[in-house]
Amino acid sequence: MPKSVETSQEGKVTILWYQQVQTDGTILKNKPDIIIQNNEKGTCMLIDVAISGDRSVIKKEPEKILKYKDLTIEIQRMWNVNTKVIPVIIGATGTVSKPFRKYVSNIPGKHEVKELQKTAVLGTAHILVLRKVLIQKYNRLNTETKDISTMNSNNRIAATLYSLGT
Repeated sequence: MPKSVETSQEGKVTILWYQQVQTDGTILKNKPDIIIQNNEKGTCMLIDVAISGDRSVIKKEPEKILKYKDLTIEIQRMWNVNTKVIPVIIGATGTVSKPFRKYVSNIPGKHEVKELQKTAVLGTAHILVLRKVLIQKYNRLNTETKDISTMNSNNRIAATLYSLGT
């Protein structure tokens, strides 16, 4: 886990991780995952990251933008910077929306979409394995039962990992 606040040596860029933004007014949604403030360019990015169900990827992006609308306005006013929300939403099996690449391209640095997808899929696989272990542990009396949804999810994840070249 990175430090909660990182500032470049020149003081031009500050990155805040999971930090609540103190505002003059009451804003309930004031803790995006990452904030990148570029003092030299006068910009601020509020980045919110989520791994969601594949079917909800498209609807999650506008939800994230709307979620931080009040915070965006308040940061622009308080810090006098151009502020925008960047949703980084990936489906559990690696699904991304059409505007995903555009959103990610706004974030400084090099980002391989394939690597981001692979990370999401591996995280999902880890959760499914953990789920399977827990189900087996707490369901020992009925060992003949098969969890069809877990089997289907495992098959989709295996196909996605294969297509990503892992």
